[in-house]
Amino acid sequence: MQAAEETLLSGSGESREQLHRYLFQMLLIREFEERVGEQYTRAKIGGYCHLNIGEEATIVGAFSAIRPDDYIFTSYREHGHALARGIDPGAVMAELFGKVTGTSKGRGGSMHLFDLKTRFMGGYGIVGGHLPLAVGAGLAIDYKGGDEVVLCIFGEGATNIGAFHESLNLAKIWRLPIVWLCVNNHYAMGSPEHKDSAAEFLYRKALAYDMVGERVNGMDVLAVRKAMLEAVRRAREEREPVLLEADTYRYKGHSMADPGRYRTEEEVRAWMARDPIAAFKAKLTEAGLLSADEYTQMHDHVLKIVDEAVDFAEKSPFPDISTLYDYVYASPEQR
Repeated sequence: MQAAEETLLSGSGESREQLHRYLFQMLLIREFEERVGEQYTRAKIGGYCHLNIGEEATIVGAFSAIRPDDYIFTSYREHGHALARGIDPGAVMAELFGKVTGTSKGRGGSMHLFDLKTRFMGGYGIVGGHLPLAVGAGLAIDYKGGDEVVLCIFGEGATNIGAFHESLNLAKIWRLPIVWLCVNNHYAMGSPEHKDSAAEFLYRKALAYDMVGERVNGMDVLAVRKAMLEAVRRAREEREPVLLEADTYRYKGHSMADPGRYRTEEEVRAWMARDPIAAFKAKLTEAGLLSADEYTQMHDHVLKIVDEAVDFAEKSPFPDISTLYDYVYASPEQR
């Protein structure tokens, strides 16, 4: 048992506490998203809603490798990203409920979480629309002589639009400190990747811009962390942008309105058999790094946090009608 523990620690370089933290964060994302789905069916959450269930290892592994002062731009499937960044679960849930205590004061909803304190620069509803913004942030860092890194997260569908290619091209030309993370869950809405991308392996698209590209097992939190640490180092120290492709899967449909009938049950079950949380829990348990009691306590703590987040959102007020025109570019009088 001791030998197995030493092997795991030497392979990952992580302490027992850090490993427990990764498992805790993945559990939090999973249980939070399961509850979001439940609240959506109860009509507590309006608009579009995209869940991270199945992608927890990619999220936690990536976010564990960046600093608090690094910047994050991501797409509309970003609840788990916000939680991994340390944003209060109650504020995230309240935003989904459209409440004034939410991260965007109830104005953004599921697709537009934002938190300047943690440099979480928003979820964006337009596929690939945030990639040029990440270039702008990288350019600002370079102009000011900073050493922060920009982490820009998007799905595989975004790699087929013009903004992806323009953004990677400029990032390389200007040597900007950006890590491009493609979360490849294999379906851009309902379209499998082989039907909308000529490249079988999306990380190879980095070659067109003389950029380092790598594919990583997105169901393995430590594998993602290792790849991300090197990508972040390269971006921060060498001013070389990097494209990472995380091979992962979403268990649910594209959104809560999508029954996912374009996939077979056999395919979904096969991916669920590789569940990132169950696999990591088993790895820690076999290495003597996690007891049954520790896991139970961890899971109970997560459920308590999620319960409190829902309760906070339920009790929070909606924005007052008098604030309807706050936070907009032009007031009614200016129109």
